[in-house]
Amino acid sequence: MTQALSRFLFLGRGPEGAPPAAQRDARIDVIRGLALLIIFINHMPGNVIAGYMPHNFGFSDAADAFVLLAGVSATLAYGNLIERRGLAVGALKIGARVWTLYIAHIAVFIIVCGVVAAAVTRTQNPLYVEAINIQPFFSDTFEALIDVLTLRYQPSYLDILPLYIVLLALFPVIYLAVRISPLGTLLVSLAIWQAALWLGLNFTNVHAAGWFFNPFAWQVVFTLGVILGCATQRGIAAPRLPWLDALAVAFLVCAYVAKTSSGNPIGIALLNDWFDSVQLGSDKTNQAWSRLLHVAALAWLAMRWLPAGEGMLRHAVGRTLAVVGRHSLDVFCTGTVLAITGQIILAETGFALGPQLLVSAVGITLLVGLGMFLTWYQSITLSGAADASAASRRASAQPH
Repeated sequence: MTQALSRFLFLGRGPEGAPPAAQRDARIDVIRGLALLIIFINHMPGNVIAGYMPHNFGFSDAADAFVLLAGVSATLAYGNLIERRGLAVGALKIGARVWTLYIAHIAVFIIVCGVVAAAVTRTQNPLYVEAINIQPFFSDTFEALIDVLTLRYQPSYLDILPLYIVLLALFPVIYLAVRISPLGTLLVSLAIWQAALWLGLNFTNVHAAGWFFNPFAWQVVFTLGVILGCATQRGIAAPRLPWLDALAVAFLVCAYVAKTSSGNPIGIALLNDWFDSVQLGSDKTNQAWSRLLHVAALAWLAMRWLPAGEGMLRHAVGRTLAVVGRHSLDVFCTGTVLAITGQIILAETGFALGPQLLVSAVGITLLVGLGMFLTWYQSITLSGAADASAASRRASAQPH
């Protein structure tokens, strides 16, 4: 297995030969479902539960995991399609998905504007307009609307979908490069990231310094996900490397100590500024090295020690999270609206503990319920389509 992984990393695979179809791995859905619920909690600042979320105990957070899994999922969905039907068909399918993401982003923006407008009208508190940087839409609606449609204006908490739109649009190029040389593609991706940092490159956000998630930086996490997805395509599991397991665990422990300590825990003066910076939060816009290494360590341990295939569906928690993760776009959009609504409710109740717990519990229940409903609805529509197809085949087989 180690030899197969080594050949894959250094040589990749040329255009000949399609990879075998990979079994759906429940780990993707479970971890993505957990990430979506964590994002919902984190999007309500001042919520006491947010203090126990993973970003307080390490360098990366749910957004890093979400983008990494986006790369894996895109590979398993569209990479396999490209292999079976060709690049043109795959690009058309990706284009349709990008359009869906774009429409979803615009819809969420409009709904959030409505929620904020309703809150301001009922509470007579104009500060809600400023809380998520949405005041440009109300002060100059026409210009702001144009900027929204061109993704040049992104209020707070409405910036992940634009990043995913850009990354998914780039997927065919990244995927074809990974097919040729995964390691070479990763090195180029890292070089683009560092060059962008050196040159100060970012996409334009007319009401901020740039996109909160700099695509030039975050493409590294997505590319890493594509590489992992390609390995999964070819049935390459993580090799047994105890030393790498130990190194990953050691890094996570060091991250925990650095993040939870006050000041410099090891007393080396040269590291004072670094400890101060990571305790405040590793650079999220430009994807700090500490974040990338942290999410890579987590991904490695997940591949090594979490049960593959449907192993994580044996328990109710795993099945519940998987239901949420399978409908990531619907759950994310709904969670964003619920989180903005939750922010307003928490502010109106003075951030009392009871409302914080209630809002979090209700929100998570609604998101899980949405996932369950969509899974049920999908099952009856698919079964109905299958029955209709079977009936059509039987009718066509009848003599005329």
